[in-house]
Amino acid sequence: MTTSYDQRQIGPAMPPPEATPDAATPRTDDPRWARPALWALLAVTAVLYLWSLGASGYANQFYSAAAQAGGESWKAFFFGSSDAANSITVDKPPAALWPMALSVRLFGLSSWAILVPEALMGVATVGVLYAAVRRRSGAVAGLIAGAVLAVTPVAALMFRFNNPDALLCLLMVTAVWCVLRALEDARTKWLVLAGVCFGLGFLTKTLQAWLILPPLALVYLVCAPTGLGRRIRQLLLAGAAMVAAGGWWVAIVELWPASSRPYIGGSQHNSFLELTFGYNGLGRINGNETGSVGGGGRGPGGGGGGGMWGETGIGRLFGSDMGGQIAWLLPAAFILLVAGVWLTRRAARTDVWRSAFLVWGGALLMTFAIFSFMSGIFHQYYNVALAPYIAAIVGMGAVLLWERRSAGALAPAVLAVTVAVTAVWSYVLLGRSADWYPWLRWLVLAGGLVAAVGLLWATRLGRGAALGVAGLGLAVALAGPVAYTLQTVDTPHNGSIVTAGPAVSGGRGGPGFGPGGGRPGGGFPGGPPGMAGGQQGQNQGGQGQPGQGGQGGQNGGMPGGGTPPQNGNGNGKANGGTPGANGQQGGPGAQGGPGMQRGGGKTGGRDGGMGGLLNGSQVSAKAKAALVKDADGYTWAAAAIGSQNAAGYQLATEEPVMAIGGFNGSDPSPTLARFKEYVKQGKIHYFIASGTGRGGGPGGPGGRSSGTSSQITSWVESTFKKVTVGGSTFYDLTSPRT
Repeated sequence: MTTSYDQRQIGPAMPPPEATPDAATPRTDDPRWARPALWALLAVTAVLYLWSLGASGYANQFYSAAAQAGGESWKAFFFGSSDAANSITVDKPPAALWPMALSVRLFGLSSWAILVPEALMGVATVGVLYAAVRRRSGAVAGLIAGAVLAVTPVAALMFRFNNPDALLCLLMVTAVWCVLRALEDARTKWLVLAGVCFGLGFLTKTLQAWLILPPLALVYLVCAPTGLGRRIRQLLLAGAAMVAAGGWWVAIVELWPASSRPYIGGSQHNSFLELTFGYNGLGRINGNETGSVGGGGRGPGGGGGGGMWGETGIGRLFGSDMGGQIAWLLPAAFILLVAGVWLTRRAARTDVWRSAFLVWGGALLMTFAIFSFMSGIFHQYYNVALAPYIAAIVGMGAVLLWERRSAGALAPAVLAVTVAVTAVWSYVLLGRSADWYPWLRWLVLAGGLVAAVGLLWATRLGRGAALGVAGLGLAVALAGPVAYTLQTVDTPHNGSIVTAGPAVSGGRGGPGFGPGGGRPGGGFPGGPPGMAGGQQGQNQGGQGQPGQGGQGGQNGGMPGGGTPPQNGNGNGKANGGTPGANGQQGGPGAQGGPGMQRGGGKTGGRDGGMGGLLNGSQVSAKAKAALVKDADGYTWAAAAIGSQNAAGYQLATEEPVMAIGGFNGSDPSPTLARFKEYVKQGKIHYFIASGTGRGGGPGGPGGRSSGTSSQITSWVESTFKKVTVGGSTFYDLTSPRT
């Protein structure tokens, strides 16, 4: 099989690469070291992502509990249920759970069984990105792109974590690769495969998977080497493949009788379509998310420039809490994207080089714009979606300019400016953690300026000296991300909201209930009553008392009893809490933000409080024994408000625990009448008391006291006996008050 290309050169020093049928096979112009270098890159990436992986425990227990349930029940596997008895699903479609659940079914429940599939997805993503970039730009560009992705801090974080983002990132890179293959010779099969990837991406994280669809479809419509009519038909066929790949599961769920399937978590009316277009869809853009943290709707200033999820605007991803996650090479990517498009401006319509820049650049710009201006829930780790696009453009652009360095002064000048800007920006980012290896930022700055000057004179240097200057520039560009990534790998992460790298000054974090990676001042302004916004939040109208955080966890805790974290360990005994462990803050009501080791982004807050919303429970041996005893006689060993509260007990006992109200405790499932019926039928043994409040859970609509979760809590407390076991408070639903 042969593939034809437009042989027009984009510059005298750089002819377009010659395609081969198999992008994983070295091309005739690949150096001998290319294949060993690829294997070395993949091996290093695997070590990086697998190193001390078990230290994070079950990471996000919300998803780990669902994986455990899927490992026990095929019905729970299919629906993505939070428990094996299928009371409610997670608030996402289930595709990201399937690899973990299969691993649990094969190897048993453990941290490694949960997290190894995520790490392997990271290695695969690096490999696919290498293949996509190498096919046009050569092995050097592919290796640079793969290395940039591997050491991007937020990528190292999420490929060692069990949120859906790892699978989504792999599918999006694969989809782009398929589109690029289709752009070579307009073969329909590659476009259809891209549609399948987008469909599976929808089953991973709903509409986020489709953010890059418009630019990719537009580039194909304009640049594919075939007639316009055929291009349109191919795009329609790819769209049909996408709908089929993602729609089959949606159709089954919507047509399945609601009475015999789990409640759709995250929805208010038991509808996956509502979840897709509301809480997980347009609500993320405009901030109107019914049932979300804080009660839905936009926070103060939401949608305009400042809400509970941080400032929106063009500078959002460069800010204190976002910059160190993703933005190290973002300015370089923008510069190189402009340079790449400019240098290929006179190429033919079907030129594969320009198409590649337009595809990767379109994906980058679309995702950057949405993330910068969306007013709904936005966490730092979402930025992993940008990592492969940045990496591809950096690899392609750097090699393109390097190969054209002899064609005039423009290419060396742009390379020099890119390295200098990257060095200065790295200096700024490293300066946000002023006490963390302070010498590094000066080394990066000095090395970057030296490399920039050298690149200006690269054409006058000998080959060895020129390569040395280029290598210095690359090392300088990657020094900051590598340092952040190594710190991230060395720090356990768990909870619902995690961040990469050390603590930074001025970081906003998420809401002031513990997440945000322990960034100082991590509150949000104007939180619901009783929620400490931290010092930063307090100054902006946050209610409650500022926390007294441990290392890297200042100004961001829940009000209440308990002592602040000491050396990363909090005493959260107040209100029935349990002590924090392994660098975590203590339990409900413990003052202070997340107690962390080395400021490394571990979320704090255990049982109850907002910690109960965002992190699972610590379960004592006595509490575990009580739940396991006679558990086979019940459908659910226990029930708890909120999925994270339930998840800790379910993972400890490997018995179904009902998550009342779903993730936020705000979903109307089950109703009080249904819960009473379950109790009457003897299906639930215990109700687990928590400090989440009684307003529909911490994320309940405005904290109102009339929510389903509140009604159930009130009924249980007034009807059944309370028992304390191993520091946990249970209500025995088989023992009514006399």
